[in-house]
Amino acid sequence: MLALTWICLVSAVLAASRLSPPAGALVVAKSGGKYTRIQDAINALSTTDHTAQTIFIQPGTYDEQVYIQARSAALTIYGSTNNTSSYQNNMVTITHGFSQATVTGGNDKTATVRAWSSNFKMYNINMVNIYGKGSQALALSAEASNQGYYGCQFRGYQDTILTNTGTQAFAKSLIVGATDFIFGQQASTWFDQCDIRVLSATLGYITANGRSSATNPSYFVVHNSTVAAAPNNAVPNGAFYLGRPWKNYARVAFQHTSLSPVINTAGWKIWDTGDENINHVMFGEYNNSGTGAVGKRATFSTKLTAPVRIATILGAAWSNASYIDRGYLSTTV
Repeated sequence: MLALTWICLVSAVLAASRLSPPAGALVVAKSGGKYTRIQDAINALSTTDHTAQTIFIQPGTYDEQVYIQARSAALTIYGSTNNTSSYQNNMVTITHGFSQATVTGGNDKTATVRAWSSNFKMYNINMVNIYGKGSQALALSAEASNQGYYGCQFRGYQDTILTNTGTQAFAKSLIVGATDFIFGQQASTWFDQCDIRVLSATLGYITANGRSSATNPSYFVVHNSTVAAAPNNAVPNGAFYLGRPWKNYARVAFQHTSLSPVINTAGWKIWDTGDENINHVMFGEYNNSGTGAVGKRATFSTKLTAPVRIATILGAAWSNASYIDRGYLSTTV
């Protein structure tokens, strides 16, 4: 009975709206006020103070590239929403259109949001890169450890999310793309109750893990999530793969996840002909469901005998970490 009561209380909290700023937060509002741009509010915060920091963003679409500098304090950014438990009611969108065809300096410099701050959380914000097909163009570059993203949307085409360093968690969020749109080289990343949606394409890849050695900690786990075509996008059956290995020690698992027919029966793909990168990969699946979970998988993939535990990805002390909001995670992890 106590456990049931706790679950109900968590659900009630998550279902609440967030329409006003918490005490002490800097407020960003397009309608006017001290900060009309998100970057201005971020720049107003100290990077050396150790006191926790908060920013609240009022409804609107903010066309800017946002750079969240490394700092000593934990930082939380909230977006206005009618329902904190879902990405569907988000009222704040950050959008931009940089790509590697238009800016120099690598993938990170194309991102609509460049998050370089540890102990960072973001709630109910849409991050969009509008560049489209033709070049790497990130919605998010997550470049620091201990980051959590809750009830957010990430929309792009190629390389939507770069999860690159340390431990990171994404929960109850929407991730949209077509080519290698979850990728990174060093991060151990947990995706929980995420809706992964693919765009119209005849060939596409969800993940591109860049683990380059046996000692590299990188590991992507997609847990208790869904994979399907994005609304109003015609995607042929079998057009998409769960992933391909950016580097030779790539490590990715999909578990307890619903896979629609957009997923190819082979499940996984080589990087490229002549550059296969499959000698040391670990591409695993456990207890997935749906038409896309059925078929003869690639010979270099693994049928797991048990799910990957969240502690394997985020560390044994994950449940006490300040960047983890347990209310957004599956009840059994």
